[in-house]
Amino acid sequence: MSFPKSVLARAVRLSRRRAVRVFSTAVIVLTAIGLTAAPASAQTKPTVVLVHGAFADSSGWKDVADNLTAQGYPVQTFDNPLRGPAYDSGLLEQQLATIDGPIVLVGHSYGGVVISNADNPNVKANVYIAAFAPDRGEFVQGILNPLVFPGSKLLPPALQLKVVDDPQGIGGKNLDGYIAKEYFHDIFAQDVTPAVAADMYAHQKSAALVANLEPSATPTWTTRPNWYLVSTQDQVIPPDAQRMMAKRALAHTTEIDASHASLVSRPDEVTAVIVEAAGA
Repeated sequence: MSFPKSVLARAVRLSRRRAVRVFSTAVIVLTAIGLTAAPASAQTKPTVVLVHGAFADSSGWKDVADNLTAQGYPVQTFDNPLRGPAYDSGLLEQQLATIDGPIVLVGHSYGGVVISNADNPNVKANVYIAAFAPDRGEFVQGILNPLVFPGSKLLPPALQLKVVDDPQGIGGKNLDGYIAKEYFHDIFAQDVTPAVAADMYAHQKSAALVANLEPSATPTWTTRPNWYLVSTQDQVIPPDAQRMMAKRALAHTTEIDASHASLVSRPDEVTAVIVEAAGA
Protein backbone atom coordinates (compact mmCIF):
# COMPACT_ATOMS: atom_id res chain seq x y z
CA MET A 1 0.00 0.00 0.00
CA SER A 2 1.27 3.52 -0.79
CA PHE A 3 0.21 6.93 0.56
CA PRO A 4 -0.11 10.14 -1.43
CA LYS A 5 2.89 12.45 -1.07
CA SER A 6 0.71 15.15 0.51
CA VAL A 7 -0.33 12.78 3.30
CA LEU A 8 3.27 11.75 3.97
CA ALA A 9 4.43 15.37 4.02
CA ARG A 10 1.71 16.27 6.54
CA ALA A 11 2.70 13.36 8.75
CA VAL A 12 6.33 14.44 8.72
CA ARG A 13 5.37 18.00 9.63
CA LEU A 14 3.23 16.76 12.57
CA SER A 15 6.04 14.52 13.81
CA ARG A 16 8.48 17.43 13.69
CA ARG A 17 6.06 19.66 15.61
CA ARG A 18 5.57 16.97 18.27
CA ALA A 19 9.36 16.55 18.57
CA VAL A 20 9.81 20.30 18.99
CA ARG A 21 7.09 20.41 21.69
CA VAL A 22 8.62 17.46 23.55
CA PHE A 23 12.10 18.99 23.37
CA SER A 24 10.83 22.39 24.52
CA THR A 25 8.96 20.81 27.43
CA ALA A 26 12.07 18.88 28.46
CA VAL A 27 14.16 22.07 28.40
CA ILE A 28 11.62 23.89 30.58
CA VAL A 29 11.46 21.02 33.07
CA LEU A 30 15.25 20.68 33.31
CA THR A 31 15.66 24.43 33.68
CA ALA A 32 13.09 24.47 36.47
CA ILE A 33 14.89 21.64 38.23
CA GLY A 34 18.19 23.49 37.92
CA LEU A 35 16.70 26.70 39.31
CA THR A 36 15.17 24.82 42.21
CA ALA A 37 18.38 22.93 42.97
CA ALA A 38 20.61 25.98 43.04
CA PRO A 39 19.39 27.37 46.37
CA ALA A 40 19.47 23.89 47.91
CA SER A 41 23.13 23.41 47.02
CA ALA A 42 23.89 26.85 48.40
CA GLN A 43 22.41 25.80 51.73
CA THR A 44 24.50 22.66 52.14
CA LYS A 45 27.30 24.49 53.97
CA PRO A 46 27.19 23.64 57.67
CA THR A 47 26.62 26.20 60.36
CA VAL A 48 29.88 26.95 62.16
CA VAL A 49 29.53 27.50 65.90
CA LEU A 50 32.51 29.25 67.50
CA VAL A 51 33.12 28.62 71.21
CA HIS A 52 35.58 30.83 73.10
CA GLY A 53 37.60 29.75 76.10
CA ALA A 54 38.67 31.22 79.43
CA PHE A 55 40.06 34.75 79.73
CA ALA A 56 38.25 35.77 76.52
CA ASP A 57 34.82 36.33 75.03
CA SER A 58 33.25 35.90 71.61
CA SER A 59 34.79 39.12 70.28
CA GLY A 60 38.03 37.21 69.75
CA TRP A 61 36.36 35.30 66.92
CA LYS A 62 35.50 38.45 64.93
CA ASP A 63 38.02 38.11 62.11
CA VAL A 64 37.47 34.35 61.79
CA ALA A 65 33.70 34.85 61.75
CA ASP A 66 34.01 37.55 59.08
CA ASN A 67 36.18 35.25 56.95
CA LEU A 68 33.68 32.40 57.20
CA THR A 69 30.70 34.63 56.46
CA ALA A 70 32.46 35.98 53.37
CA GLN A 71 32.78 32.38 52.15
CA GLY A 72 29.07 31.72 52.60
CA TYR A 73 29.09 29.87 55.91
CA PRO A 74 26.36 30.55 58.46
CA VAL A 75 28.19 31.47 61.68
CA GLN A 76 27.11 31.58 65.32
CA THR A 77 29.10 32.28 68.46
CA PHE A 78 28.43 30.80 71.88
CA ASP A 79 28.65 33.02 74.95
CA ASN A 80 30.54 30.53 77.09
CA PRO A 81 29.69 30.99 80.81
CA LEU A 82 33.00 29.38 81.90
CA ARG A 83 31.32 27.71 84.88
CA GLY A 84 32.23 24.07 84.24
CA PRO A 85 32.06 21.40 81.50
CA ALA A 86 28.62 19.99 82.40
CA TYR A 87 26.86 23.33 82.83
CA ASP A 88 28.52 25.07 79.87
CA SER A 89 28.04 22.17 77.44
CA GLY A 90 24.40 21.89 78.51
CA LEU A 91 23.79 25.49 77.46
CA LEU A 92 25.67 24.90 74.22
CA GLU A 93 23.45 21.89 73.48
CA GLN A 94 20.39 24.11 73.88
CA GLN A 95 21.78 26.49 71.24
CA LEU A 96 22.71 23.65 68.89
CA ALA A 97 19.15 22.29 69.11
CA THR A 98 17.87 25.47 67.43
CA ILE A 99 20.07 24.98 64.33
CA ASP A 100 18.78 23.13 61.28
CA GLY A 101 21.21 21.10 59.21
CA PRO A 102 24.84 20.09 59.73
CA ILE A 103 27.06 21.84 62.28
CA VAL A 104 30.79 22.24 62.75
CA LEU A 105 31.83 22.96 66.34
CA VAL A 106 34.98 25.01 66.92
CA GLY A 107 36.53 25.41 70.36
CA HIS A 108 39.47 27.52 71.52
CA SER A 109 41.30 26.74 74.78
CA TYR A 110 38.72 25.76 77.44
CA GLY A 111 36.13 25.95 74.65
CA GLY A 112 37.55 22.61 73.53
CA VAL A 113 36.35 21.06 76.80
CA VAL A 114 32.87 22.40 76.13
CA ILE A 115 32.59 21.10 72.55
CA SER A 116 33.99 17.76 73.74
CA ASN A 117 31.06 17.48 76.15
CA ALA A 118 28.29 18.84 73.90
CA ASP A 119 26.30 16.12 72.17
CA ASN A 120 24.12 16.78 69.12
CA PRO A 121 23.54 14.42 66.18
CA ASN A 122 23.86 17.24 63.63
CA VAL A 123 27.48 17.99 64.55
CA LYS A 124 29.66 16.62 61.75
CA ALA A 125 33.10 17.65 63.09
CA ASN A 126 34.97 19.11 66.04
CA VAL A 127 37.71 21.66 65.42
CA TYR A 128 40.20 22.39 68.22
CA ILE A 129 42.19 25.63 68.08
CA ALA A 130 44.96 25.42 70.71
CA ALA A 131 42.30 23.75 72.81
CA PHE A 132 41.77 21.19 75.53
CA ALA A 133 40.38 17.88 74.29
CA PRO A 134 40.03 15.91 77.54
CA ASP A 135 39.33 12.21 77.77
CA ARG A 136 36.70 10.86 80.12
CA GLY A 137 37.59 11.72 83.73
CA GLU A 138 40.30 14.20 82.77
CA PHE A 139 40.23 17.84 83.80
CA VAL A 140 42.02 20.99 82.65
CA GLN A 141 44.41 21.36 85.57
CA GLY A 142 45.44 17.74 85.27
CA ILE A 143 46.33 18.16 81.60
CA LEU A 144 48.45 21.18 82.57
CA ASN A 145 50.51 19.06 84.99
CA PRO A 146 53.99 20.63 84.66
CA LEU A 147 55.70 17.33 85.45
CA VAL A 148 54.18 15.79 82.31
CA PHE A 149 53.97 18.83 80.04
CA PRO A 150 56.16 21.69 81.27
CA GLY A 151 55.98 25.13 79.75
CA SER A 152 52.70 26.72 80.79
CA LYS A 153 53.09 30.19 82.32
CA LEU A 154 49.50 30.28 83.52
CA LEU A 155 50.59 30.37 87.15
CA PRO A 156 50.56 32.92 89.99
CA PRO A 157 51.26 35.80 90.02
CA ALA A 158 50.03 35.95 86.40
CA LEU A 159 46.97 33.92 87.36
CA GLN A 160 44.90 35.75 89.95
CA LEU A 161 41.74 34.76 91.85
CA LYS A 162 38.70 36.78 92.84
CA VAL A 163 35.28 36.18 94.38
CA VAL A 164 32.41 36.83 91.94
CA ASP A 165 28.64 36.76 92.04
CA ASP A 166 27.50 33.51 90.46
CA PRO A 167 24.04 31.90 90.70
CA GLN A 168 25.71 28.56 89.94
CA GLY A 169 28.07 28.86 92.91
CA ILE A 170 27.54 28.00 96.57
CA GLY A 171 25.60 30.77 98.25
CA GLY A 172 25.50 32.72 94.98
CA LYS A 173 29.27 33.21 94.96
CA ASN A 174 32.19 31.57 93.17
CA LEU A 175 35.96 31.77 93.01
CA ASP A 176 37.14 32.77 89.54
CA GLY A 177 40.54 32.94 87.90
CA TYR A 178 41.77 35.65 85.53
CA ILE A 179 45.06 36.83 84.04
CA ALA A 180 46.52 39.97 85.62
CA LYS A 181 46.83 42.92 83.25
CA GLU A 182 50.62 43.21 83.38
CA TYR A 183 51.01 39.56 82.26
CA PHE A 184 48.17 39.25 79.75
CA HIS A 185 50.02 40.30 76.60
CA ASP A 186 53.19 38.29 77.20
CA ILE A 187 51.44 35.06 78.24
CA PHE A 188 48.14 34.93 76.37
CA ALA A 189 48.80 36.75 73.10
CA GLN A 190 52.45 37.69 72.68
CA ASP A 191 52.15 37.86 68.87
CA VAL A 192 49.58 40.67 68.69
CA THR A 193 50.17 44.39 69.05
CA PRO A 194 49.94 46.00 72.49
CA ALA A 195 46.76 47.78 71.37
CA VAL A 196 45.09 44.53 70.34
CA ALA A 197 46.20 42.86 73.57
CA ALA A 198 44.74 45.74 75.57
CA ASP A 199 41.42 45.29 73.78
CA MET A 200 41.49 41.56 74.45
CA TYR A 201 42.21 42.19 78.12
CA ALA A 202 39.23 44.56 78.28
CA HIS A 203 37.04 41.71 76.98
CA GLN A 204 38.50 39.11 79.35
CA LYS A 205 35.97 36.89 81.16
CA SER A 206 37.07 35.18 84.34
CA ALA A 207 36.62 31.43 84.63
CA ALA A 208 35.35 29.51 87.64
CA LEU A 209 38.18 27.71 89.40
CA VAL A 210 36.02 24.58 89.56
CA ALA A 211 35.80 24.61 85.73
CA ASN A 212 39.48 23.60 85.73
CA LEU A 213 38.85 20.78 88.20
CA GLU A 214 35.60 19.24 86.98
CA PRO A 215 36.16 15.93 85.17
CA SER A 216 35.00 15.55 81.58
CA ALA A 217 32.28 13.12 80.53
CA THR A 218 32.83 10.74 77.61
CA PRO A 219 34.13 13.10 74.92
CA THR A 220 32.46 13.55 71.56
CA TRP A 221 35.83 13.35 69.80
CA THR A 222 35.59 9.57 70.18
CA THR A 223 32.68 9.47 67.70
CA ARG A 224 33.28 12.47 65.41
CA PRO A 225 35.90 13.47 62.85
CA ASN A 226 38.28 15.97 64.44
CA TRP A 227 40.67 18.70 63.36
CA TYR A 228 43.35 20.29 65.54
CA LEU A 229 45.50 23.40 65.03
CA VAL A 230 48.53 23.37 67.35
CA SER A 231 50.07 26.69 68.42
CA THR A 232 53.79 26.03 68.68
CA GLN A 233 54.50 29.21 70.72
CA ASP A 234 51.66 28.62 73.17
CA GLN A 235 52.48 29.62 76.76
CA VAL A 236 49.12 28.54 78.20
CA ILE A 237 48.70 24.99 76.87
CA PRO A 238 52.14 23.51 76.11
CA PRO A 239 52.45 22.44 72.45
CA ASP A 240 53.35 18.88 73.45
CA ALA A 241 50.11 18.62 75.41
CA GLN A 242 48.23 19.82 72.35
CA ARG A 243 49.96 17.24 70.17
CA MET A 244 49.10 14.47 72.62
CA MET A 245 45.40 15.40 72.63
CA ALA A 246 45.30 15.75 68.85
CA LYS A 247 46.97 12.37 68.33
CA ARG A 248 44.64 10.37 70.56
CA ALA A 249 41.59 12.08 68.99
CA LEU A 250 42.91 10.92 65.59
CA ALA A 251 42.61 14.54 64.52
CA HIS A 252 43.72 16.00 61.21
CA THR A 253 46.52 18.05 62.71
CA THR A 254 48.43 21.09 61.52
CA GLU A 255 50.79 23.39 63.39
CA ILE A 256 51.23 27.13 63.32
CA ASP A 257 53.91 29.43 64.72
CA ALA A 258 51.54 31.37 66.96
CA SER A 259 50.61 32.19 70.53
CA HIS A 260 47.70 30.74 72.44
CA ALA A 261 45.49 33.38 70.81
CA SER A 262 45.98 32.19 67.22
CA LEU A 263 42.34 32.95 66.42
CA VAL A 264 43.24 36.65 66.85
CA SER A 265 46.82 36.73 65.56
CA ARG A 266 46.36 34.29 62.62
CA PRO A 267 42.66 34.32 61.67
CA ASP A 268 43.24 33.30 58.03
CA GLU A 269 45.04 30.09 58.99
CA VAL A 270 42.42 29.30 61.63
CA THR A 271 39.69 29.87 59.05
CA ALA A 272 41.40 27.52 56.61
CA VAL A 273 41.32 24.65 59.12
CA ILE A 274 37.63 25.24 59.83
CA VAL A 275 36.80 25.33 56.12
CA GLU A 276 38.71 22.08 55.61
CA ALA A 277 36.67 20.41 58.34
CA ALA A 278 33.41 21.85 56.99
CA GLY A 279 34.09 20.57 53.51
CA ALA A 280 35.26 17.09 54.47
